[in-house]
Amino acid sequence: MKKTIDIFVAEVGSTTTTVNAFILGNNPVFIGQGVAPTTVLDGDVNIGLEGAIEDLKDKIGDFVYSEMLACSSAAGGLKMTVHGLVYDMTVRAAKEAALGAGANIKLITAGKLRRTDLEKIKQIKPNIILLAGGVDFGDRETALYNAEKLAEMKLNVPVIYAGNIENREEISYIFQEASQEVYIVDNVYPSIDNLNVEPTRKMIQKVFEKHIVTAPGMSKVKELVTGNIIPTPGAVMECAILLYNDIGDLMVVDIGGATTDAHSVTEGSDEIQKITVNPEPLAKRTVEGDLGVFVNSRNLFDLCGEDIYKKFSNADELINNIKPIPQTEEEKEFVIYLANKALEVAVKRHAGKLSSYFGPTGRTFYAEGRDLTNVKWIIGTGGIFSRLEGGEKLLENINDGGSGKELYPPSSAKVLIDRDYIMAVCGVLSKKYPDEALKLIKNSFGI
Repeated sequence: MKKTIDIFVAEVGSTTTTVNAFILGNNPVFIGQGVAPTTVLDGDVNIGLEGAIEDLKDKIGDFVYSEMLACSSAAGGLKMTVHGLVYDMTVRAAKEAALGAGANIKLITAGKLRRTDLEKIKQIKPNIILLAGGVDFGDRETALYNAEKLAEMKLNVPVIYAGNIENREEISYIFQEASQEVYIVDNVYPSIDNLNVEPTRKMIQKVFEKHIVTAPGMSKVKELVTGNIIPTPGAVMECAILLYNDIGDLMVVDIGGATTDAHSVTEGSDEIQKITVNPEPLAKRTVEGDLGVFVNSRNLFDLCGEDIYKKFSNADELINNIKPIPQTEEEKEFVIYLANKALEVAVKRHAGKLSSYFGPTGRTFYAEGRDLTNVKWIIGTGGIFSRLEGGEKLLENINDGGSGKELYPPSSAKVLIDRDYIMAVCGVLSKKYPDEALKLIKNSFGI
């Protein structure tokens, strides 16, 4: 007799596909997870999906489900280009919105688009173009100029406009005349020192879900799914925000085979806010495309320098034969060593820092970037933390790589590990079942 499960959530990743089975209700239960390689390069992601389903059946037996949801980063995930007016203002706000939605940003420009910029956009073939520029009732010319240039290219790529509200009608006219899809949302930077990234973040996910069918075989997946398909990093962010509302300020680190992502949901401390030079959104994400323990393992190896030979006399052999899933104890130890370097560099890039200058009254301190000094929880998700020993210790030592000027989480911050590897799928669940998703992810943490 087939087992009946309430909800079935698929995560179609760039290299791995997982399927996850849950029973909902007052005490929701995680039944099990099936895993298989993603088969987007084979021309159909459903092959990998079916492989993951078979793996799950081997673990829990045959089953039927009532509802299916999904997230995806297949076919390169959500590729975007971002274009604004001033880098430290509208461009940075638009970038934060795109990253928070789970985007893989391929190009960022400030000011009027040049011919070289337009050529790069053509080569990138983005899934979505985000156009911003000008505070409300401020500069109009740059965004209108950029819209005209983008429309002339006839890329057949959806455009989201999140700039000066005075341009809305004109922007709509420009793209509609070119028969190009356009979505108008509130300005990401409506006034000086005022960020408004949430409307743009939500629209990016909505447009992504509509266009995810471009990945080979994803149209079939979309037919099976009863809810939205959202970008996998965006799903992690949704779960992080859900947790923030329950347990407080937090940071999430996901060390993957190709990238290392850092998410933080915190307003920072009152002390640092008083000396911050630029506003930051509540929910923030950075993605380090050069830091990964498999695809980009050579980058991490080089960053480790001569120290890695002190730890592993056969380091060259290990790096030349690195596997996506380490098998021997030595291979696992080697990957953990690389992961430690990925964590050190990614956290340093994600966190803000204290700087100073000399003025008429002497030395004055100011803060730039993301303030993590009020973080109470440091969360590890992904295979490094759920499947290998030693991940928890990495997060406990997160302050070791700092110089004292970085706005790192305090030593009192507690570590949580997503042992079931379900943070992204809980982010998907949270869109429809927030209470159940919260209980499931807290169960994974053991709290």
